[in-house]
Amino acid sequence: MKVVLQAFISLSLILLPLSAKSQEPAYESIEDTTALIQEEQPKKIGLIRRIIRGFDRLDTAYIEPQHYLFTVMLQGTYTYDYYTLRSGIRDGQSISFANDGMVKLGPYVGWKWFFGGYAFTLGHSTYDKTKTEIDLSLYSSQIGIDLFYRRTGSDYKLRNVHIKDQDQHQRFEDLPFDGLKVGVAGADLYYIFNHGHFSYPAAFAQSTCQKISCGSWLAGIGFTHNSLDFDYDKLQKLLDEHIPEQEVKLDSGFMFKKAEYYNIGISGGYAYNWVFAKNWLLSGSGQVAVAYKQSKGKTEEKGEEQRFSLTKISPYFIGRFGLVYNNTKWYAGLSAIVHSNYYLESRFATNNTFGSMNLYVGYNFGLKKKYKDKK
Repeated sequence: MKVVLQAFISLSLILLPLSAKSQEPAYESIEDTTALIQEEQPKKIGLIRRIIRGFDRLDTAYIEPQHYLFTVMLQGTYTYDYYTLRSGIRDGQSISFANDGMVKLGPYVGWKWFFGGYAFTLGHSTYDKTKTEIDLSLYSSQIGIDLFYRRTGSDYKLRNVHIKDQDQHQRFEDLPFDGLKVGVAGADLYYIFNHGHFSYPAAFAQSTCQKISCGSWLAGIGFTHNSLDFDYDKLQKLLDEHIPEQEVKLDSGFMFKKAEYYNIGISGGYAYNWVFAKNWLLSGSGQVAVAYKQSKGKTEEKGEEQRFSLTKISPYFIGRFGLVYNNTKWYAGLSAIVHSNYYLESRFATNNTFGSMNLYVGYNFGLKKKYKDKK
């Protein structure tokens, strides 16, 4: 059984209380604001601390802050990865690869801003032990950060094969192929414009509760590094074995051993939290980005190794979806995040879609002093 460490840190719990000198009493931070009442002459705080505290200012008429210091949670996670190679943007050969996905289950514990635990791989004993998956999300009312690092194993299967102007996927469906290894690492930083009324943590970190339906425009920047190791000789051998009645040769766009591409992009999008019943929230967001991509790789032509380098402006997409029940003490929900990266060139094109889905249930305890006083 493989053990994978996952960490999810809610930035909304990290940030410090709202400055006691705030001139907007309708707003408060997620941390205690008892000092607003107790101190007749508030202490002065530095500019940096005021800026940090300001990241989590929110309108309590729209958003209920976290009431508790501790939490325990049980979460199941399903991760997936789908990769498509094309020998050109149009009228070329197209082959898609995907693994069976991975299911993990584990307990998590949290105290204030610390939140982490272990997830145990369930099911298939044939999972490639070289796989590595790390996902870290940081959410505050005003900003969010997604960090990801993935190294796939060699347990891909062919899912869709289109060659010779006809669809051949039935001959290759679920056929194992160990000649492809993919790596992706990157980060996305985004700004939430309507952060006082709209809460990302309510949908994806369970550290606040959205009380009134609301949406917000988003803007962000991102960086991604992709690597691709591809054994086209193995793929050619599979074609020869499963289409013996005709000679099929891979297009020259597939004739490479290794490729790397980097992209830096800017994104824009919209997110909406729909409070359709008391303590219930349905959330969805989408961001479309335009990225500058640069690639380099190795190919073999006439028995000699050659290098190639390409640059291009290409799109990518980020989607997030969540369904949550949260009465401040108990919470449960389902969430998903999807990344889809495209690289389009006349020589070859790729699309890598990957993400994860989480099913969880948790319990908060250790009431904060502010809320004890109210009782």
